[in-house]
Order: sequence, then C-alpha cells, then structure tokens
Amino acid sequence: MLSYPSGMTVSSRALNLLADLLRGHRAARGTRWRKLAAGRQALLVVAHLRKNDTYAELACGFGVGTSTVYR
Repeated sequence: MLSYPSGMTVSSRALNLLADLLRGHRAARGTRWRKLAAGRQALLVVAHLRKNDTYAELACGFGVGTSTVYR
C-alpha cells in the first residue's frame, strides 16, 4: 500500500497498472521528461479522483507547483 500525504491508501497493484498505462501513453506520444515520475503522477490522479482535493492542496502534498498538477 502507498500513501498520499493526506492518509489515503491505494493498492500497489492499482497504482502500478495506472503508472504502466501512463508510461505507455508518454512513450507513444514521445513526451519530454516530467516533474513527477509515472508512479507519483498515478497517485496524484487517484488522490484527485478519490478525495476531490483542490489543485493547490495536491500541489502542496506532492511538492510541485499548481500548474504541474493542472497539467
């Protein structure tokens, strides 16, 4: 289990599945580097969908800028 800073727990299997999909999408599009690794990006997406945190709250919790969370 992985934890988002607010105490939300997510199964490793679900996060790995989403992270693998994100990696595949990034590879297919040929995108440049990202501030967050695919695993952390997956956790951010799940946190947003489950907890409906604002972009500012997510940015603070993940240590990135609000514009990074928005993208």
